[in-house]
Amino acid sequence: MNVQQTIFDPVKFKETTRGQWDNAAEAWNRWGPLLSRWLGPATELMLDMADVGKGSRVLDVAAGAGEQTMTAARRVGPKGYVLATDISPGILAFAASNAKLAGHGNVDTIVADGEMLGTITAQPFDAVISRVGLIYFPDQNRALGGMRDHLKPGGKVGAIVYSTADKNPFFSIPVGIIRRRAALPAPLPGQPGPFSLGDPAVLAKRLTDAGFRDVRVEKVDAPVRLGSALECLQFEQESFGALHQMLAGLSAREQDDAWAEIEVALGQFEQGGQFEGPCEMLVAAATK
Repeated sequence: MNVQQTIFDPVKFKETTRGQWDNAAEAWNRWGPLLSRWLGPATELMLDMADVGKGSRVLDVAAGAGEQTMTAARRVGPKGYVLATDISPGILAFAASNAKLAGHGNVDTIVADGEMLGTITAQPFDAVISRVGLIYFPDQNRALGGMRDHLKPGGKVGAIVYSTADKNPFFSIPVGIIRRRAALPAPLPGQPGPFSLGDPAVLAKRLTDAGFRDVRVEKVDAPVRLGSALECLQFEQESFGALHQMLAGLSAREQDDAWAEIEVALGQFEQGGQFEGPCEMLVAAATK
């Protein structure tokens, strides 16, 4: 099948992204305990590198259901403050609810496009963080520039992104299978995606180009540990809306066949009755 390559449309991409996360919001929130186990160590490192501590003011961009927002809120304590933003009102509502249930009166939420942070009126922050969000911004330089503008002089930005596809087969294998079965073209030039900042040099350059200094990038081994390949498949089916978008052109039977192939492929990471999907994250920080 010949698929014609078209020009990447960032507006349509963001509209689709908003819808995907609105639809996946409940599942992403429900899988919160897994996210905490999986991304917890990288999150703690990001907060360390961004100097988040007692009394800090923190802006969390692309906060999702707020699992890392709660981690930051615990760190800054009642004298600190965390403002969580996301383009999806559906998923951000869970962040607000989770903060309230946890008794974090120092957390606010605002629906905002991560590339249009100038719409937010707030006092400068000590740190701006973004966990697995920056990779999905069509204009990463604009997003980082907005983050820089909200920082105090000497404040720090912290980010977590996936490294390269070969280091993240728990995710890259399903993406590859779906792309092949749906006869999808390669990502368009300038198109964001899970591995768009996987090269540490590229990530560092993005930060430097956005006006940051003292850039630091660390690799973190972050295996996805679950009971089985089937459970990992369930997590990805429920939580990664982009996979469903990629499958949209296939019939129901063809989609079922794709998911079945993915489960078999993920089975290679089962051993001793447990699933451990290889994953490597990059944790970066830089100073205004």
